[in-house]
Amino acid sequence: MAITANNRTGRSAAKTESGWPAHRAGVERLLASYRAIPADANVRLAKKTSNLFRARAKSTAPGLDVSGLEHVIEVDPVAKTADVAGMTTYENLVAATLPYGLAPLVVPQLKTITLGGAVTGLGIESTSFRNGLPHESVLEIDILTGAGEIVTATPNGEHADLFRGFPNSYGTLGYSTRLKIKLETVQPFVELRHIRFRDLRELEQAIDAIVAARSYDGEPVDYLDGVVFDAGESYLVLGRQTDEPGPVSDYTGMDIFYRSIQHEGPGPKRDRLTIHDYLWRWDTDWFWCSRAFGTQNPRIRRFWPKRYLRSSFYWKLIALDQRYGIADRIEARKGNAPRERVVQDIEVPIERTAEFLDWFLAEIPIEPVWLCPLQLREPSPVGDDSARRWPLYPIDPERTYVNVGFWSSVPTVTGRPEGVANREIERKVSELDGHKSLYSDAFYEREEFSALYGGDHYTDLKLHYDPNQRLLDLYAKAVQRK
Repeated sequence: MAITANNRTGRSAAKTESGWPAHRAGVERLLASYRAIPADANVRLAKKTSNLFRARAKSTAPGLDVSGLEHVIEVDPVAKTADVAGMTTYENLVAATLPYGLAPLVVPQLKTITLGGAVTGLGIESTSFRNGLPHESVLEIDILTGAGEIVTATPNGEHADLFRGFPNSYGTLGYSTRLKIKLETVQPFVELRHIRFRDLRELEQAIDAIVAARSYDGEPVDYLDGVVFDAGESYLVLGRQTDEPGPVSDYTGMDIFYRSIQHEGPGPKRDRLTIHDYLWRWDTDWFWCSRAFGTQNPRIRRFWPKRYLRSSFYWKLIALDQRYGIADRIEARKGNAPRERVVQDIEVPIERTAEFLDWFLAEIPIEPVWLCPLQLREPSPVGDDSARRWPLYPIDPERTYVNVGFWSSVPTVTGRPEGVANREIERKVSELDGHKSLYSDAFYEREEFSALYGGDHYTDLKLHYDPNQRLLDLYAKAVQRK
């Protein structure tokens, strides 16, 4: 990338190979594809990949052409900002920013998650205890609305309502074509401490203290997440940025990151990664989900091509399973009923975390589970307390939450309702004043869903920005099976 004059800021900026002219051409193709869709057909993306686990509606109508919206447009290393096309993956975004010692404020765990997807569908990672969610680092967004218009939404501009309502709308209010985001300085290496806990309440108390102090046992904490293997074995993974050179571990081959965390204690187990490998530490094995494909078996892993040790390839295997019902066929040969998919991320207040984990470990036979603390950013990017309450995902800005992620399946019992385990999880999360992400299966009744995810505020936004209902309604997209 060459350093060129940025005519928008008057500062030095790193311009990618695509740049502004290519981006404008991509936007024109997008608009042309919108106009080509029949007026009575729902508008959707013509996208081959997805990080959603819920069933998508079948459609033979042409989709929106987003092929020109997959690149970083410009990085300004002085202002620490980037202009990014909406369909750009975090893998490409990080590749463009790391050469300048910069990274997005939150980098979701999987390489093929797009920036636009993380903003409209929410994302989270180990900086979320200090940087909140991806949409909180957004300065402005160009959005193709359901009405076929591209508007620029900012925190305090004409479309501030759309700026605040876009997160968690999942493409039902429009699609981002460009996002201007803040970046932060990062160091070349991350020093890790794996802290073991044998009691979930002690774990909960430690998370609360670390979020407040941003340090542990006298050392700063820049990254914070954790893993629960069972009630008596859980870990917090504390990361500290450093520029000190030294040996680093490699978890892109035979070694598996989540297994490296485990130890008997009592003191911390230490490790070290490059910043690049830290950001993508979970992608190689899709956390621990690669075990479903046998790739954690050393005899298989030894011959598994390294380029296929990544989440995007596992997604292809999942797509084949969904298309041909492979897993259900295997269960049927064993004389078993199909299994219920339980792939969810939920958030509960920090003080209810141990309570939720006790219930979950007793009722839902899935392990391990991922933990990721979350607190909305200070100061608010939208200027005041009322606006900080992003209406479609209204978590309290004064509270700390813990995201709990679990991704597997459970046995079904003949005669029980569809999605019984997922329904029980939804009930428990609501009971504990928590929230659930909508990237996977949901079973809420419409009234409860409306109360949890925007209510009349969402309805007003929908009428304003998608008056002819060209895009699916959020309830239809997240809950109803079509």
